[in-house]
Amino acid sequence: MNASAPFDSLVEISGNPKPFGISVGTLAAADRVRLRYAVAPARAPKTRGTVILLQGRNEAIEKYFETIDDLTARGYMVATFDWRGQGGSQRTSRNPSKGHVARFDSYRIDLEAVFRDVVLPDCRGPYAILAHSMGATVAILAAPTLYNRVERIVASAPMIALAGVKPRTNQIFYASSLLKWTGLGSLNVRNGVRQSARYTLAKNPLTTDRRRFERNRRLAEAAPHLFVGGPTAGWLAAASQAMRRLDDSDVIAAMRVPTLVVTAGADAVVSSAAAERLAWRMRSGHALEMPGARHELLQEADRFREPFLAAFDAFAGGALPAD
Repeated sequence: MNASAPFDSLVEISGNPKPFGISVGTLAAADRVRLRYAVAPARAPKTRGTVILLQGRNEAIEKYFETIDDLTARGYMVATFDWRGQGGSQRTSRNPSKGHVARFDSYRIDLEAVFRDVVLPDCRGPYAILAHSMGATVAILAAPTLYNRVERIVASAPMIALAGVKPRTNQIFYASSLLKWTGLGSLNVRNGVRQSARYTLAKNPLTTDRRRFERNRRLAEAAPHLFVGGPTAGWLAAASQAMRRLDDSDVIAAMRVPTLVVTAGADAVVSSAAAERLAWRMRSGHALEMPGARHELLQEADRFREPFLAAFDAFAGGALPAD
């Protein structure tokens, strides 16, 4: 896939079939960037509402087929999409293998476009958001504009701060910002080779589950056009700025959508402590930890994943009740 054309179909591999009834399409965001989206119907006599599923960095709709099936089996419709610059959506760099975005507000534009063109006209309300990592950052920052439209936000391992890094004092922010403002924002801050190819199950920071680890690896091998390499300096500068905003008391005070922050006890990617602190500072924030889990809770072993889904259902189900 080239940098300008979205991939408007879904990739199936053995052990990762497409969810029942799922449809896929593309749309244009306000700044004309094309996004790939998908909608799956509820597999229940009565639809409870719609879950808007937001991915993390360097993910794709295909990686969440299993989760979409789990949600539709519980009676929810699911609407999801690929963020600009990854998955089947349009790339924002001339090199389609680079994980780049110039500013995090672009992701908010993506979310608003999907809400306007897909969720509101085609999906049954009420609405809840289930968001992972970077997607959770976008959802939490967008919470003031989502009030009265979204009933609940559940944030899985949200990227509030990187593991071992303080948002307001870290050298990563200053170094990446310097590269960005000197015209070098498109440089990769890590080797451009896809990092997941180097991981073993024991050493990967994302999941302890062998089946899901191997499934995601096979997906990346079968559809390399859906995934990108390490982030650019521009992406890291934009992400650092977004994380700094989430430490601002005025920004936090404007967040009124009831939000459940679920952290992974063995997270080596983002800071669980920072996420829990944010939940404590929010007017309607709640925190829950999954002890021993790694970063990707929805790709984790059943002993972590099932309690997470149960927590989602308990928290969001109050606003999207079963028949």
